[in-house]
Amino acid sequence: MIQTCRIGAIALAISMIVGWAVATPAAAQSGCADPKQMDGFKTCADVAKAEQEGGLVLYLPDPEENSAKLMDAFHHVSPKIATNYIRLQTGALYQKLMTERRAKVYQVDVLMLTDIGFALDFQKRDGYLQYVSPEMTGYKSDYKSSPEGYWTWGSFIMAGLAYNPKLLKPEDAPKSWKDALDPKYSGSISTKTSTSGLQAVTWYELRALYGDEYFQKLTELKPRGFDSYVQQFDRMISGQDMLAHTAQYSAYLLAKAKGAPVEFVFPEEGLTLTPGTFGVVAEAPHPNAAQLFMDWFLSVPGQKAYDEITSLNSPRTGAPPPPGGIPMEKIKLLYPNDWQAFLATHDQFVKAWSKITGVR
Repeated sequence: MIQTCRIGAIALAISMIVGWAVATPAAAQSGCADPKQMDGFKTCADVAKAEQEGGLVLYLPDPEENSAKLMDAFHHVSPKIATNYIRLQTGALYQKLMTERRAKVYQVDVLMLTDIGFALDFQKRDGYLQYVSPEMTGYKSDYKSSPEGYWTWGSFIMAGLAYNPKLLKPEDAPKSWKDALDPKYSGSISTKTSTSGLQAVTWYELRALYGDEYFQKLTELKPRGFDSYVQQFDRMISGQDMLAHTAQYSAYLLAKAKGAPVEFVFPEEGLTLTPGTFGVVAEAPHPNAAQLFMDWFLSVPGQKAYDEITSLNSPRTGAPPPPGGIPMEKIKLLYPNDWQAFLATHDQFVKAWSKITGVR
């Protein structure tokens, strides 16, 4: 499973996103005046009712192993709540959800999406229950829906540059995104495909910094595009490529932990970023369990558990980094300050990126 944020299959959503005015569902749970203290987190959920419901269903695009571990971690905290999940790539997952809701089939409690376009679309459709968790105080306003309570960033999916130190000496490695345009990488550089939202953000942010000239020069290097960071890192580790452009930081941490010959570059301009969003679904069959899960997941213990499982960094202020990672306060980030403006460039990006990677 690809952990990168994807924009594939979003063309229909794009046409609806630009110019939206987000509606507020009639049924809204805006937290409580006196949250209950649990083991390491606070909750406004009715814990007794959550345990009576006895179940929780999560829809998410994470790999099977990671999804199962996340459910096990929550079940350990709330052993009276049985957990289950449906895991699909983000585009397919959202299509499944929309098909179910048109048929008035409601079986999901919490939704994770790694595509901000789908999160905005679902909010516009009143798909989320507005639940303002007491744990949301640990998150910046940029990382929450407006109004808050519909969805919250639960992970940072970040990218920089990576290289094989057996092929490239550290002193010769790039220090910036611009350094990745060195002709020595010609025919030996990988990127992601246009289905990757992380690649779309990288294109959007670097274009804002350096204009189209950056990508004209990148095209001359004949980069290859891959669907998965696994392919990128496998090629680099095996020596087929010198440099991975838009290299996912969590993938580097996983590869490094296994002893692979790989090094990561934090470009001086910053790491590009897409979020993983989480929210309680309206008409959830287990609404109290869903709220309890969100409170735990957004808390320090919940974020720590998730980061250890996925090697992703947490958006929560003060949260520890994943194993082998560095704290977020030491990382400079590049991401759109206007997500609707970013999404409006989708068709332009796909056309440009197909040319850059030689896809016709």
